[in-house]
Amino acid sequence: QRPQKLVFCGFFISNITLGVAGLRNCSYICRLANKQNPIVIFKSGIKMEFSAEMIAGLLGGSIVGDKDVTVHTVSSIEGGKKGALTYLSNPKYEQYIYSTEASIVLVYENFEPKQEVAATLIKLPDVGAAVLQLLEMYNAMQPQKKGSSKMASISEKATVAEDCYVGDFAVIEAGAVIEAGAKIYPQVYVGDGVKVGAGTTLYAGVKIYEGCRIGKNCIIHAGAVIGADGFGFLPKPDGTFDKIPQLGNVIIEDNVEIGANTCIDRAKTDSTIIRKGVKLDNLIQIGHNVEIGENTVSSAQMGIAGTSRVGRNCFLAGQVGIADHVNIGDFVKIGSKSGIDKDVADGEIRFGYPALPGMNYHRSFAVFKNLPDLQNRVRILEKSVKTLEERE
Repeated sequence: QRPQKLVFCGFFISNITLGVAGLRNCSYICRLANKQNPIVIFKSGIKMEFSAEMIAGLLGGSIVGDKDVTVHTVSSIEGGKKGALTYLSNPKYEQYIYSTEASIVLVYENFEPKQEVAATLIKLPDVGAAVLQLLEMYNAMQPQKKGSSKMASISEKATVAEDCYVGDFAVIEAGAVIEAGAKIYPQVYVGDGVKVGAGTTLYAGVKIYEGCRIGKNCIIHAGAVIGADGFGFLPKPDGTFDKIPQLGNVIIEDNVEIGANTCIDRAKTDSTIIRKGVKLDNLIQIGHNVEIGENTVSSAQMGIAGTSRVGRNCFLAGQVGIADHVNIGDFVKIGSKSGIDKDVADGEIRFGYPALPGMNYHRSFAVFKNLPDLQNRVRILEKSVKTLEERE
């Protein structure tokens, strides 16, 4: 059956740039003024067809090639097929632009092909920003989940805004507050007295222990655990341990994203704090009473032991380990698998284990990789010295 299509011609895509908020309210189909090349929306899902002219007008780019060619999907440049939109943002992938079957490729405005390109090119000042804009628009047009499942368990003493989504088998305990536009996916647990800010999304299986605070417009991915007990035990003379009660909570400020299966422990007293704008990858462990500053980013498998502090706008690569009671300054960069056991000043770069300042590490590494050869040369020199000594 041919899908039903609607047409709205009240504005010109080629002359304005639509924001995400505007598209979120667009449940109709948009055409150019000449009523060609529609964006097609299916009732059972979404399929969009964009012409090169439409995309160039939307992003403010210039076209090299067929302005009427259309795309309905996206792909990598090496895996592009007819009807796909792709992009070239890294010069090392330039070889693929000459063989890709994609219909449209976004490129930087200074790109000059070294041989013939079959695809239509759209030249832009910033390819990365353009791709982000398109992805945000596509995401905004997706159906928005709303309403509470009859199979969810919501305490009568909890407060859930009317336009929230609460999925099957989610549990929301007494005193919890779920603000407007929040999405609670299936099998999420929201403990007693938890607050979830407006526009925040908790994906399937997230667990938020009692008393924790989640800010606005946060994203917490599947399996993350917020507010489990910090790792605190007191050794006893007989070799056993007494558990130290963890009486604090976790505070996550606005616009934070937390990856799948990441764990953030509650404080022994006071709070473990994740400041606004922080982005944490999957499988990260944050110990009790840790504080991470604004807009700091960390890759997967990073771990921070209790009561350490990380400043703002830091970059922590994968598998970085930070010992307890360490203070990391602002704008610090730490390379993969580095171990930090001492304070790091603002703006420093660290690599290795134990971590060294950036240039010192690279100089040391130049020696490390030559150690077998240096050892052999030392042995030869030792034999030469011994031979000279015997002659004397």
